[in-house]
Amino acid sequence: MTFDAFALDGQLPDYEPDDDQRWSTWAAATPTERGPRPWPDWLETSSAALDTELGIVKSGKEADLFLIERAVPGTPGSLLAAKRYRGSDHREFHRSSAYEEGRRMRNTRDARAVARKSSYGREVAAGHWAIAEFDALCRAWNAGVPVQYPVQISGTEVVMGFIGDGREAAPRLAQTRLRGADLEDLFAQVRAILSAFARGGFAHGDLSAYNLLVHNGRVVVIDLPQIVDLVANPLGADFLHRDVVNVCDWFRGRGLTADREEVFGAVLAEAW
Repeated sequence: MTFDAFALDGQLPDYEPDDDQRWSTWAAATPTERGPRPWPDWLETSSAALDTELGIVKSGKEADLFLIERAVPGTPGSLLAAKRYRGSDHREFHRSSAYEEGRRMRNTRDARAVARKSSYGREVAAGHWAIAEFDALCRAWNAGVPVQYPVQISGTEVVMGFIGDGREAAPRLAQTRLRGADLEDLFAQVRAILSAFARGGFAHGDLSAYNLLVHNGRVVVIDLPQIVDLVANPLGADFLHRDVVNVCDWFRGRGLTADREEVFGAVLAEAW
């Protein structure tokens, strides 16, 4: 992207991106490609901002997570997480078709290409899961679920708020050394998250201590592309039950009493 279309007060900036930078992709995003309003105060939305790549946070099977800083040179900026789904260079996307029940691609040509796992199909799948994650983040954010703020989507890249201290990402729940009664507050937060998902009409679908971050005592959910609609997906309740079992078993393994069926019953009641 060039800056020609984004003059500020009739003037163009007197700088250009370095090799590890790009012009902020915010200006080129459409309203539907941006996160829910009101936009957070910390979010840099200036057309003169640059995105500076600061390194990779995590490498996964389907996507890599990068840390970027979005700032106008000389001013404080926003630390963001950019999740980039892999395309044709990746062999396939390891998502069960069960997640897709009740959620179909509109373009039948694209759906056939994905099924054949052609190069074009893998590109389509990357974009499909990026859209699914961005939509899920927006839906969860609007439902009051503690997730990373969904800044924007651009092709196969989903940009989110970064959760951490400085440039260090927040640890996962699985990394905490707390045990027994010391986990009560975190368990209460996770239970509230399950309820918030259910009230919004969906389940995470793959919830565990490995996709829950703990930052300053607050639990934040990550990795949402596979969220399951509790009504449209005939296996919705099963996915919700699995989420409950996964997290309850983890807390029980750490010495905290967590009744799976009691929690599931209470959470399922929230859905209706």
